[in-house]
Amino acid sequence: MKAEIIAVGSELLTPYRLDTNSLYLTDELNKLGIRLVHKAVVGDLRDEMRSSFRHAMNRSELIISCGGLGPTDDDRTRETVAELLGRELHRNEEILRSIQERFRKFARTMPEINVRQAMVPEGAVILPNPRGTAPGLWIEAEGHIIILLPGPPAEMKAIFEADVRSRLARMGDSERLFSRDLRVTGLPESEVEQRVRPLYELYPDTETTILATPTGTQLHPRIWSRNAAEAEKILDEMVSRMQLALGEHLYSTQGETLEDVVARALTENRATIAVAESCTGGMLAERLTNVPGSSSYFLGGVVCYSNELKSSLVGVPADIIDSKGAVSSETALALAEGIRKRTGATLGIGITGIAGPGGGTPEKPVGLVHIGISDERSTRERATRFPGDRERIRFQATQQALDTVRRYFFFSAHGRT
Repeated sequence: MKAEIIAVGSELLTPYRLDTNSLYLTDELNKLGIRLVHKAVVGDLRDEMRSSFRHAMNRSELIISCGGLGPTDDDRTRETVAELLGRELHRNEEILRSIQERFRKFARTMPEINVRQAMVPEGAVILPNPRGTAPGLWIEAEGHIIILLPGPPAEMKAIFEADVRSRLARMGDSERLFSRDLRVTGLPESEVEQRVRPLYELYPDTETTILATPTGTQLHPRIWSRNAAEAEKILDEMVSRMQLALGEHLYSTQGETLEDVVARALTENRATIAVAESCTGGMLAERLTNVPGSSSYFLGGVVCYSNELKSSLVGVPADIIDSKGAVSSETALALAEGIRKRTGATLGIGITGIAGPGGGTPEKPVGLVHIGISDERSTRERATRFPGDRERIRFQATQQALDTVRRYFFFSAHGRT
């Protein structure tokens, strides 16, 4: 079965709203053995919507739309589809009572315009909405299945999980999509491709997608198969070979974030960590504490923008700042060692740099960041110049700091420093 997704809403054609529903539905459809062949985003104009649905019906047996089921005049999905299929709309009293009751529950009177949400195309199956007022609709016509779902993600997911998934599961092919999610850092996309292309070309029945993301490079080998055991075996072989090719640059084969990987390394090694941040302004501490259970390894952090606080809170010698500057290898080393000693942590991380857009010089340009790491035996530092704007520079600095911690444990486990 081929499928298409149509995201309805003029707001999705602006830079202010992202269509996340399609990502969720794509994953769910692939798990059910239903191949997605096309996605579209269409505004609220009736002619454009009609054209999108008509083209989708020419290509696919299954069409799922999200959005346009609200009560306002620009919510036109049900009317457009009913008109396209030549079906009358009828008011469903049960839906109307359900909407009225929902308003009463919150001590409000239902506005008259909400009656529109009780209009149902002839022959449609109603999919109750436990999270909102607009029910979903399942329509079968001319060998097609058209599923209309509301736009709010919580409502869409609730209806899909309660009523749509089980219906589609009975229709899906026995063929399923099997995949892996590999995460790489410290290598550009082109070099990742160069290392792994000879490997995935050994498996002609598979597809491998390589994506550059703010957190590094992602590899997605995948295969459609009716034989789960054989598919898993093939993917395991591919991943094993890619691990050898990518070495220490591969930080996850399970789609984990770098902070998840670092959290596991700290926990398994019964280690603790503390951070002293200047240009990243607490972002590293925030990412470390995003992981549940972080209180077992994260002791705390200091955001020390001013030179005075670098000295008074973390213990950076004033003469180092005076002679080498706040943005320097020596200051990053002192920040890492100082925060480790003052907190008693296993590891100390120090970050200092120039995030921009101003403040750079020819000797110390915007994007220059120094990251120090300290344990009881030694203190090491790495300087990198990151491209991009202020936000990107700060994020990349925290990404490299996390990777510095990951590599610390990786190399320790392999007898390297």
